[in-house]
Amino acid sequence: MTAATRTEHDLLGDRDVPADAYWGVHTLRATENFPITGTPISAHPHLIDALAAVKEAAALANEELGLLEPAKAAAIVAACREIRGGKLHDQFVVDVIQGGAGTSTNMNANEVVANRALELMGRTKGAYGHLHPNEDVNLGQSTNDVYPTAVRIATAYAVHGLLDAMAVLQEAFARKAVEFRDVLKMGRTQLQDAVPMTLGQEFSAFAVMLDEDRSRLAEAVQLIHEINLGATAIGTGLNAPAGYAEAARRHLAGITGLPLVTAADLVEATQDCGAFVQMSGVLKRIAVKLSKTCNDLRLLSSGPRAGLGEINLPPVQAGSSIMPGKVNPVIPEVVNQVAFEVIGNDIAITMAAEAGQLQLNAFEPIILHSLSQSLTHLRAACLTLAERCVAGITANTEVLRAAVENSIGLVTALNPHIGYTAATDIAKEALATGRGVAELVLERNLLPAEKLAALLRPEALAGPRAGIA
Repeated sequence: MTAATRTEHDLLGDRDVPADAYWGVHTLRATENFPITGTPISAHPHLIDALAAVKEAAALANEELGLLEPAKAAAIVAACREIRGGKLHDQFVVDVIQGGAGTSTNMNANEVVANRALELMGRTKGAYGHLHPNEDVNLGQSTNDVYPTAVRIATAYAVHGLLDAMAVLQEAFARKAVEFRDVLKMGRTQLQDAVPMTLGQEFSAFAVMLDEDRSRLAEAVQLIHEINLGATAIGTGLNAPAGYAEAARRHLAGITGLPLVTAADLVEATQDCGAFVQMSGVLKRIAVKLSKTCNDLRLLSSGPRAGLGEINLPPVQAGSSIMPGKVNPVIPEVVNQVAFEVIGNDIAITMAAEAGQLQLNAFEPIILHSLSQSLTHLRAACLTLAERCVAGITANTEVLRAAVENSIGLVTALNPHIGYTAATDIAKEALATGRGVAELVLERNLLPAEKLAALLRPEALAGPRAGIA
């Protein structure tokens, strides 16, 4: 039995599409032309919501300006609100990576909105004589202002999710900083003993890094709020009536709740991807620092008996199919891998932004896909690290204190009192003989015992515990 179809027409001729599909002939051709990743644009739900928001705002603006019949506008708006509510996302089927600067994505959106609007008007799908995907849903628009605007809105939505996740991880580290505020340990530079500190100070630094990066991310999203809706094809606003750009921006800001502004120069804004490059750079910064933090957690927990063994990560799964009892730092490891992905995505975004030519960048689909991956995966990584790892970390206090008491690094505190040369000699002999720093200082009568004890008191050596309440 042959499945029911309807016939649609485009520049290249007639094609049959499934009768129950909300997408049409343009979407059909795109699915045939771009069998690249197997990942449809619906895999990025923020993008689908953003596209629906743009189409809704455009319909409201066009109705306001007397360009779109109220009945058509109402149907388009209702269809868009359904999509923003989570319906019909499975109808957005074109591949995330596509040629045409996002045209296939825009066509897919136009067709889905149009066919759902037709149903709401009591018509059948494909009855475009009553409401047309391009003439009505895409009225006053071009892919070249719809797609970049939707990408920016989708990015802004995802940024807020990442900011929240980073705050959760920051708080997890901050709680551990308080818990470990009195736990002494040796600091290390270049993996060699340095001077004492507290484990709380170490974890506080992790929290502060996240706080700084949240500030940088909040700054970067401000550029993302600048849109080119109303620019149409190349920024000149051809086919968009006077007042459309501002009306559409106003409605779009109300729909999304974002502080959107229209770019001062729409020709520049239509071709420039600098805001995406800057956003990706901040995400790379976050990834690099998050990965370094995970490197530290893995190193500090190494062992349990033949490594540093200063902290314990919560065991979450068996670590080996051959070594009984082995537990691996799998949560920091997965975060490391997300960081590697984000760094790679940054290279792709940079190259795509650079590859633009003249009045348009044709490569925003890979920018969208890469940015969305980076934002989504970083968010998941932060939450996973906070909940599955950091919250359950414990300290091996005896191991930590023993390392402090036996460290040659204690001699650093004696520099102002016995001089660098004498301190160096003490360190050298202690290392060679295995004797303690204090023992050698007293043997050479370099300091009175009482003063030496005060100088080498580990609690004093750790210094102020900045950032720990």
